[in-house]
Amino acid sequence: MKICAITKSGSIIGGGYSNRTRATKFNPTGKVRKHPNLQKKKVFVPELNKSVNIEVSARGMRTMKKNGIYATLLKAGLIEAK
Repeated sequence: MKICAITKSGSIIGGGYSNRTRATKFNPTGKVRKHPNLQKKKVFVPELNKSVNIEVSARGMRTMKKNGIYATLLKAGLIEAK
């Protein structure tokens, strides 16, 4: 399953309609599943003095950069408090 470890966001289903299709309500193109931009990362947590392997989306990486790695992983439940 493709789910971000930090944001818990998964895939969504989006429509694949062109502007012409919207205008005429003719010949719908069907549904398309869109997956989050997941990356496998090995991040070092200085508070624990060890590295953690996680599969995180690009948005999740921005969240870690903003709030700090330790606090974000703790809130997501991926590590335990020391």
